[in-house]
Amino acid sequence: MILSIKDLTVSHGEKTIVDHVSLTIDKGEWFALVGQSGSGKTMLSQAIGQLLGPNLRASGSVNYQESNILACSKTEMNQLRGKAISYIFQDYHGSFTPFLTIQQHMDEYLQTHGVKEKQKRNSMAKEALESVGLDAGFVKRYPFQLSGGQLQRASIALALLLEPDILVADEATTALDSVSAHRILSLLQELQQKTGCAILFITHDWRHVVRYSDKIAVMKDGKIIEVGTKQKLIHQPEHAYTKQLIQAAPTLPLRVREVSKS
Repeated sequence: MILSIKDLTVSHGEKTIVDHVSLTIDKGEWFALVGQSGSGKTMLSQAIGQLLGPNLRASGSVNYQESNILACSKTEMNQLRGKAISYIFQDYHGSFTPFLTIQQHMDEYLQTHGVKEKQKRNSMAKEALESVGLDAGFVKRYPFQLSGGQLQRASIALALLLEPDILVADEATTALDSVSAHRILSLLQELQQKTGCAILFITHDWRHVVRYSDKIAVMKDGKIIEVGTKQKLIHQPEHAYTKQLIQAAPTLPLRVREVSKS
């Protein structure tokens, strides 16, 4: 087990957005968190890294290596993010400042985490880009000189630069066409197998869930209503809402949708 979430609650004033959620994620596991928009998936993921807005409050515990992340100081979190937990966001453009090169982004990131030698930082940046299928020459480019798919790959390289234990991918392929999305997720799968990191994959797209996940949790109205292995949850869902989601996914094989009706 690499991450243990216990009774995590996120609230805004008197409104509860995430309601006493408990989950465990194992090392090297692809864990899919599935639910419709507004179910609380993103708030849960942001709470894990202490990325919630100022008007949101989190309680419960998020345990990484026997430490409760929710109790960490700002300084401690700055060290954990990137090394222990890293993020790929739906708005991957927001990961970059337009007038800094890709090299400058990575250089700043590495310096923040104590990599002092410039030559080593340069080498790490080029290796990271090459690992996601981008030529080392991309370090000299600015974000606006990259296509959407290239920029998404660069954001993955940035997120995996320090080989974190946990990668949170929050709707990371929503803005991409289906072919590009498949390429990005296949790339993530390859990198996961290479680094051994766990992936918390937040999505509403069952096509990707069926193809890539090891375990699945279904979220509705801030609560986890069902958790299981992919085989169990896809072919023998127990909750009516899970069955409804599977039946409503027109791109899934017919045999999967038919099983969910039983």
